[in-house]
Amino acid sequence: MFVDDVDAPILADDDRHHLARVRRIRDGAPITICDGAGRWRPARFGDDIELEGEVVVVRRPQPSITIAMAAVKADRTSYAVQKLTEIGVDRIVILHTERSVVRWEGAKSAKSLHRLQTIARSAAEQSRQVWIPLVEGPFSLADIAAEAGVAIAERGGSVVNLSTPTLLVGPEGGWTQGELEADVPRVSLGPGVLRAETAAVAAGVLLTALRTGLVRGHAE
Repeated sequence: MFVDDVDAPILADDDRHHLARVRRIRDGAPITICDGAGRWRPARFGDDIELEGEVVVVRRPQPSITIAMAAVKADRTSYAVQKLTEIGVDRIVILHTERSVVRWEGAKSAKSLHRLQTIARSAAEQSRQVWIPLVEGPFSLADIAAEAGVAIAERGGSVVNLSTPTLLVGPEGGWTQGELEADVPRVSLGPGVLRAETAAVAAGVLLTALRTGLVRGHAE
């Protein structure tokens, strides 16, 4: 469970309810507490959290991996955020593109972003991630393209590699010709046409697998 401070842990009311009422965790049962920023330690559940063992510090993996995607309809954006969190992506950015159907504006933007951040936190707990990914946006393509190490996901591009750990995934209608003329390289996620949320998850899987050494890069 995530807490603000692993040295003086206080469970949020919703988390305590989940453990006690939904999971039926008894007092004294072992749990793991984490601050979502790489620090965790064993503890025991109860009215007051009983600390056990020393704090373990886990460095954030490098390079930092960002997946930027256009928001899509229904719960498919939420699905992508959940899965990207589970596989260990460090940052998830919502994009406004020329063909975006879903656009966040005004109060809707803050509300939608908060919902995705809550989904990421829950997914990080479920998958035992010690880092909660940063979820932010909406940004324009120009905002993200100006960063270092950025590539656009597009059929016919080069092989995914860690020299471009920030991948941009377009909307269901694809990138416009003007967007494809941005001064960033293109990488391919395969020969087929993927749904936006599938492309985002595929990009995250490829990059995190390369970073952890689960697969070897093309050059190797």
